Amino acid sequence: MTDADPFDTVLVVDFGAQYAQLIARRVREAHVYSEIVPRDMPIAEMLAKTPRGIIFSGGPASVHVEGAPSIDTAIYDTGVPVLGICYGAQLVAQQLGGEVARTGSGEYGRTALDVVAGSPLFSGLPTAQDVWMSHADSIVAAPSGFRVTARTGAVPIAALEDTDRRLYAVQFHPEVAHTDRGQEILKHFLYDVCGCRPSWTMVSIIETSVEAIRAQVGGEQVICGLSGGVDSAVAAALVHKAIGDQLTCVFVDTGLMRAGEADQVEDTFRRQFNVDLVHVKAADRFLAALDDVIDPEQKRKAIGETFIRVFEETAVDFEDARFLVQGTLYPDIIESGTKDAAKIKSHHNVGGLPDDMQFELVEPLRNLFKDEVRVMGEELGLPEEIVWRQPFPGPGLAVRIVGTVTPDRLEILRSADAIVTEEIKRAGLYRELWQSFAVLPAVRTVGVMGDERTYAYPIVIRAVTSDDAMTADWARLPYDVLERMSSRMINEVPGVNRVAFDITSKPPGTIEWE
Repeated sequence: MTDADPFDTVLVVDFGAQYAQLIARRVREAHVYSEIVPRDMPIAEMLAKTPRGIIFSGGPASVHVEGAPSIDTAIYDTGVPVLGICYGAQLVAQQLGGEVARTGSGEYGRTALDVVAGSPLFSGLPTAQDVWMSHADSIVAAPSGFRVTARTGAVPIAALEDTDRRLYAVQFHPEVAHTDRGQEILKHFLYDVCGCRPSWTMVSIIETSVEAIRAQVGGEQVICGLSGGVDSAVAAALVHKAIGDQLTCVFVDTGLMRAGEADQVEDTFRRQFNVDLVHVKAADRFLAALDDVIDPEQKRKAIGETFIRVFEETAVDFEDARFLVQGTLYPDIIESGTKDAAKIKSHHNVGGLPDDMQFELVEPLRNLFKDEVRVMGEELGLPEEIVWRQPFPGPGLAVRIVGTVTPDRLEILRSADAIVTEEIKRAGLYRELWQSFAVLPAVRTVGVMGDERTYAYPIVIRAVTSDDAMTADWARLPYDVLERMSSRMINEVPGVNRVAFDITSKPPGTIEWE
């Protein structure tokens, strides 16, 4: 790092916990750039990124199991400050000569922490505070040169440090909201221990991204796949800022979109941003690709490949453009699977891409979370109805129909989904919810309408609250709002005779049904 660098970097080493993403977000909220790296990245490659600090994430394993995630111990001799969290704390202790054991006194949930010694991490904070614990193993002996700085009623070593070597470890999770002073503890590490500058702002992100885009594409033609959602819209606006009319946006109307979406995309980019927009109507092609496809992974792969083929054919008309812009976000990468994190589901723009794709991808948002993307969209001047539009899966309504996708089912779901959106907005809840939408299971149920038997589809209402889509809680919608949705769907949408409400959080479920 030099004074000329726009911002400092902190590396988050991923030991397999999805909390690694939350740690990265918390670091960024302190206006310090964070980058998640795999645990087996060579130390020389880590140091090449000139990190001011390194944070070890938690992880699902025990340090004692065969094949437990580890790291090259040379990292402790680099002079770069290290903070180990949960599993990361146990790994620091074990690798440096301490002892980690299964004591029978694991801790889960909110726990009272007692700070027992002065520490840069706890400077100016109460000696008694609540933290969030989630561990079965415990550190029972500190390595030589370390001192214990905090404990709980169940474990004698809840935080320890070697200030001479700038090595720190905490058994609890400072990154979760349930740790009362967690963000302050992280800031102490970032600012006081690592000496980071709080200079990573949205303006600096945009400036750096613009430079990177120009360096990647040079003077060549670029096309962008616009879906109508916030991610692709922000990616398009950012690339347009970088290269202007070298960019052509291709809006592929898949027939899998929400009501009115095509018109909104046209209005925003063709009329408001004056962007060259090609509208490709390909609903028949996507439906053909989905014919008789039931498995959700196969749906995503079929849709991903069809998107790419349409873009490749379109690129021929634009000097054979070899760059394709996508609005891929970091959660897309994680859920599609990494070395130590299980694959939850392939995203059509990650795991669903064909191996023989002809494009080089431009993905300026792939290290950002949704909340960061929204802030960027506002900074770039996108209209509120685009920036704050609720997330919509790239495969569209295809993964909200549980079963085979057909034109009739699409029309039923599109109409029901529009009612959900209208009623959520009418109740003033749209900005409070992460997502709210309708799902159509491809089964039929018996009902009675007008004294006659019906045999029609159910609709499931899904509404969740979340900060980043990595975890989510089901939304406690008012009964009168649910009642209006149900009544309208049954009365206004032919083919629907039953409405249900999904009260599953993530985990154990995912936000989308497929």
